[in-house]
Amino acid sequence: MSDDQQKGTRPLLHDSDFLQACKDFLQQHHTQEIETIYFAEEDTVNYAIVIEYADLLDFKPWVAECLYFRPSKFLPLLDDAIRSVQDEIRTIYEKGKNSEDPEIPIKDFVHVRVNIHGSAAECPETQPSISKIRVKDIGRLITIKGTVIRSGAIKLLEGERLYECNKCKHRFKIYPDLETGNSLQQPTSCPSQRTKPCLGTSFHAVEGTTVCHDYQEIKIQENVHTLGVGSVPRSISVVLKDDLVDTVKAGDDIVVTGILFAKWRSLIKEVRCDLELMLLANFIRKANQFRSVDDIPEETLGQFQQFWSQYQQNPFKGRNTILQSICPQIYGLYTVKLAVSLTLIGGVQHIDASGTRIRGESHLLLVGDPGTGKSQFLKFAAKLSHRSVMTTGLGSTSAGLTVTAVKDGGEWMLEAGALVLADGGLCCIDEFDSIREPDRATIHEAMEQQTISVAKAGLVTTLNTRTTVFGVTNPKGTYDPYQPLTVNTTLSGPLLSRFDIVLVLLDTKNPDWDKIVSSHILEEHAKHEDRSRMNHSGGFWNLAILRRYIQYVKEHFQPALTTEAESVIVSYYQLQRRSGTQNASRITIRMLESLIRLAQAHARLMFRNKVTRADAIAAIFCVESSMTTSAILDNVGNALHSSFANNPDEEYAKQEKVILERLNLLSSNGNTMNHAVSLSAREKDLLQTSDSRRECSSNGAFGRGVSQVNAATSRPGFLRACTLQSRQAKQQQPLVSGTFTEEGLLHGSQQAEEEVT
Repeated sequence: MSDDQQKGTRPLLHDSDFLQACKDFLQQHHTQEIETIYFAEEDTVNYAIVIEYADLLDFKPWVAECLYFRPSKFLPLLDDAIRSVQDEIRTIYEKGKNSEDPEIPIKDFVHVRVNIHGSAAECPETQPSISKIRVKDIGRLITIKGTVIRSGAIKLLEGERLYECNKCKHRFKIYPDLETGNSLQQPTSCPSQRTKPCLGTSFHAVEGTTVCHDYQEIKIQENVHTLGVGSVPRSISVVLKDDLVDTVKAGDDIVVTGILFAKWRSLIKEVRCDLELMLLANFIRKANQFRSVDDIPEETLGQFQQFWSQYQQNPFKGRNTILQSICPQIYGLYTVKLAVSLTLIGGVQHIDASGTRIRGESHLLLVGDPGTGKSQFLKFAAKLSHRSVMTTGLGSTSAGLTVTAVKDGGEWMLEAGALVLADGGLCCIDEFDSIREPDRATIHEAMEQQTISVAKAGLVTTLNTRTTVFGVTNPKGTYDPYQPLTVNTTLSGPLLSRFDIVLVLLDTKNPDWDKIVSSHILEEHAKHEDRSRMNHSGGFWNLAILRRYIQYVKEHFQPALTTEAESVIVSYYQLQRRSGTQNASRITIRMLESLIRLAQAHARLMFRNKVTRADAIAAIFCVESSMTTSAILDNVGNALHSSFANNPDEEYAKQEKVILERLNLLSSNGNTMNHAVSLSAREKDLLQTSDSRRECSSNGAFGRGVSQVNAATSRPGFLRACTLQSRQAKQQQPLVSGTFTEEGLLHGSQQAEEEVT
């Protein structure tokens, strides 16, 4: 039995059979593309034609089998078939052209790219993980998935060289051998096919016949989420040539189809020769662009719609049902779970009038005592995100967080850090305060501009870091509520201002709260069946469903601000600017951007495409909870003891009334008033660009005058004085925030103390 029959391919009498079959396939499926390439002006540009492997299987199954088992031989024949089709197109063109029409040469740099996605060949045999690649896969067309962790420099590769025999003048081509490091090896004797052998051993290169290709090497690493317990992620080098060069960057999730081959490592004296497995790429598909398409079944989408139809009359009860499924092993912590959900969902990214990209991703920082569940939320958030990278600030350097330049094989290459690898996903940083002070400044650009500018070892480039940063940290010593966050956390003001929400979790002593939490933990270990009173959600909102829900609302909802929402957000922002609180470093234009992002995220969470007043109120609640000195709501400093309300819709109504009254947006009859507010040009432009999907009238409430908000000339106001008086009174009374619900947050500490009494 022949080698082809053993591999299941059709025995070929000659390569012309395969060439003719490929030519027929290209004429049937890609004639228009080949014509476009033939009539293109550029002759030296690399062109690519993507063929679907599924179409090839339907057309000629044996041709598809040949490509899979022996791609090194038959893929070049596919390129020859394209040139043959171009030759027929040129013949037809020359017959009908005029004498004035120019001559159009055949494009030689046209390459066939095979896309296996969606075909019957998309199976574990043809798509092994990097750690499951074996010797049997060498020489075959395989597809692997991974994340680009290293990107090499673009080089010039000599693709072929024409030699001439000095004895018989026979000319022949020599191609580089990938297995020996792209070396061009001359034959030992003349390869001329004559009746009488030439036997010449001296050759010379013909000048002007060298063909060069663009060449680049990258390294990809398999996804950590696909590995088993205790497995170490493996990596493999991938060779990119011609049109595939510089199509991916460090941090991209890609799917690569190519030919697996073994390359000899550099020879070292008295060291055993070693082989390195590499992949010669033929087709690359960025997985970043295909995250949420076709991932959610129609049945699940119908369940989402049915869920919100069920809670149409009490939407906040439905929202809390979703929130209770976040980290369900932890009792309560309503504020933290709301903040985590809004951070994972994020707002809408847009471009302002000056062309600056305003990020849509939100950042969250949890500051709390040990044992308050910070790391539990960090791990659960990593599971909820479709792409996440977990690291710790202890021992992390700026290179490990951003990007580093490494020398491999005599050349410098960029290796992605945690923020670059988490592009488009979530970056979880534990022990955030342990990052060294010089290294913290390097992540400023990554958090706000969502890019990293690199100029190392002669490599100058910009990498994307479109990621959500979720950090947790312990306070410096004992948390002092009378000191700003910069003192309690040792984090600088510019870094803190980049976090949309900063929540403080203080482990204060409260017997009632400790009793409830201990009962919850004991029931968790005992696996008690009746957990309804312990704030557990129903069976529908499990981890898989919650991931799909977050994925869907981020992809399909682009909520726009309504006039009511704009009025509430801007009024609160200007109130904060006038209040003169201790956290002046956080009350900047970034606070206004954070309010918009959080309101948009809450609208997505509520399964709607419009930011209403309720979403603005929820955003204000989150920001108030992250301020040690609140401007409107009382007793929201410690998020550890925030519980879910029994009637969330009723509590929201009370909360809305308090906020609107403090913002002077509530009339005497209880209706909302739309005041004309003065905005700076930057603030006005920010609101208009964030609402670009809705037509804004120039005569609206926000277009009647522009004035610069000057915080330096504003006085603290009575709200700060009231807050200080409240603190002085609390020093003489026990802290009872463990009984706080949403109602307690609105009515103050006095009612909570009466409940304990």
